[in-house]
Amino acid sequence: MSSRPEPARRSSLPPLDPGRFAPSADRPVRAKARPLARQADIQPHHHAWAQLVFSLEGTLRVSTLRPDGSGTSYLVPPAQAVWIPPGRTHSVTAVERVELRTVYLAAPQATRQPDWPEGRVMAVSPLLRELVQALAGLSEQATLTAEALAREQALALLVRDELLRARPVLLGLALPGERRLRRLCEQMLAQPGRHADLEGWAAEVAASPRTLARLFREHLGTTFGQWRQQLLLAQALTLAARGRPVHLIATELGYRSPSAFGAMVKRAVGVSPGQFLASA
Repeated sequence: MSSRPEPARRSSLPPLDPGRFAPSADRPVRAKARPLARQADIQPHHHAWAQLVFSLEGTLRVSTLRPDGSGTSYLVPPAQAVWIPPGRTHSVTAVERVELRTVYLAAPQATRQPDWPEGRVMAVSPLLRELVQALAGLSEQATLTAEALAREQALALLVRDELLRARPVLLGLALPGERRLRRLCEQMLAQPGRHADLEGWAAEVAASPRTLARLFREHLGTTFGQWRQQLLLAQALTLAARGRPVHLIATELGYRSPSAFGAMVKRAVGVSPGQFLASA
């Protein structure tokens, strides 16, 4: 009998009327709120404008895709957000039930405007969180009074300023375009603790460990161990956001002891597990 756990039931959803919230010259920053059930997917799509994605509660997986089939996947706990540049195809998955918040930003018209050409993860300050909450309430309205429009524009200026000041978070897992390696990376994202070594994963995708090791080097410029380490760090933040203590996080990620987990974190990011996980 197979010991593989039953996959969670997934639901696939279209984007929620993004044109209704499209930013414009008069309303350059718009925001919307959307709850998502656990394992709900928002189907791949793209916009002409930049986008910021985060959740008030629950962990998201945000995946971006380039024309060549490569991309990046981000595991995003509530204290963090993902920047998606204009035109970049992306999808969103609720790892657990989430309260999704999305910010749409028109093309830069001034120096005080983010203009990052690639995706990035950043910390969500308490001020940014509340600004987006207030902005979402106004963005729901198709037309605004002069007073409400002035308030929305003032909030937009503050949102853009907070984005420029936001602390970057060094997370994000490169996803390859190569079919076999992409399948492996997707399986590791779904069940990061299933195997600790490349030999175990190789059996899952019917490829030799040597072939997979070569594919990691050629298509991602990294080793299996380095890629898996980044995945475990992202998963550790996800578990910390759910309130798991360090010793349980270490166990769930397959470490024999909290000290072994702590040593990995220290080597990877240069701080203790407590300092690292505090960012969740």
